[in-house]
Amino acid sequence: MTFKYFFESLSAMSEVELPSIASHIKMAPLERIKSLQEPIYSSLTAKKAAVMMLFYPKDGNTHLVLIKRNSYPGVHSSQIAFPGGKVEEADKDFQETALRETFEEIGVSPDKINVIRNFTPLYIPPSDFLVFPFMGVCFSEIEFVLQQEEVAGIIEVPLKTLLDDAIISSKTLDTSYAKSLEVPVFKFEEHVVWGATAMMLSELKDVLKAVL
Repeated sequence: MTFKYFFESLSAMSEVELPSIASHIKMAPLERIKSLQEPIYSSLTAKKAAVMMLFYPKDGNTHLVLIKRNSYPGVHSSQIAFPGGKVEEADKDFQETALRETFEEIGVSPDKINVIRNFTPLYIPPSDFLVFPFMGVCFSEIEFVLQQEEVAGIIEVPLKTLLDDAIISSKTLDTSYAKSLEVPVFKFEEHVVWGATAMMLSELKDVLKAVL
């Protein structure tokens, strides 16, 4: 999809009613569905984080960036994710967290990102994080600078690919809370996206499809 067409649709995206749990549940592991039906803010003591769902032009077409996290002792080791991370005391709000972490992880300055809207917060039981997603857009091509300690690589997903339902399937995985668990996934070539990132992607995809 051309970036020009995408750009012309941005104002409509901010008006779409968020589908929230209806989208999240499509890509949720069976064990997660019950927790999704509970109030979003029921875990008042949860740690807070924010992520950026960042679109940008590449060769005239619209792309979304994902990152592959490095291996580390933790439940999200080596997973595919959005750039983002934990709230720090100096952050004035969750949007600032998402912008700061995006700069730290992939080198995109906050003044280059236009935040279009927030999306539905998602609680992640295995790590006890409540994550606040934001959709942002860069209007020029990006030269990524990776934070080597945390980011192993980036995945540039064409918007046309994201909107294709053929990338949705299921896969049997070992997770932090169960072995040989069949979960819904997005497949971007050799990359598999599941869990919280897939659930946030599902809502993003549904909003995009409502206007594109």
